[in-house]
Amino acid sequence: MDLQTNTVLPTRAEMRILQVLWELGQGTVDGVINHPSLSPRPNYKTTQTILRIMEEKGLVRHESRGRVFVFAPCVSKEQVGRLSVQTLLRQNFGGSPTELLVNLLEAGSVKEAELEQLEALIRKYRLQKAGTSA
Repeated sequence: MDLQTNTVLPTRAEMRILQVLWELGQGTVDGVINHPSLSPRPNYKTTQTILRIMEEKGLVRHESRGRVFVFAPCVSKEQVGRLSVQTLLRQNFGGSPTELLVNLLEAGSVKEAELEQLEALIRKYRLQKAGTSA
């Protein structure tokens, strides 16, 4: 599924379930609610309902294995991350990546190693852009 065409981001509860499914690859409702990362343990019926809603949104799919439904994500962590950033840019920074980065850098201490990593990524991006426009 191309999440770009679906402008609705997963809710916080849906993200918790997606995190588990990304880690497991697939899982039953029991597998999701018993995952160690979910504490306190969510309610079975609530999780089942959220998974149905997520399926309607195209975030997960299921297959039947006997009497059990096994759910798998239809979107990747990267797709959700990109859409989250695009939404954040539009809603909070007028679409300006510069404004986002300035706010990020001014909001807290950024380690020197992280600044070097950002600089390296920017250089790499510039080289890729120059290579595609040549």
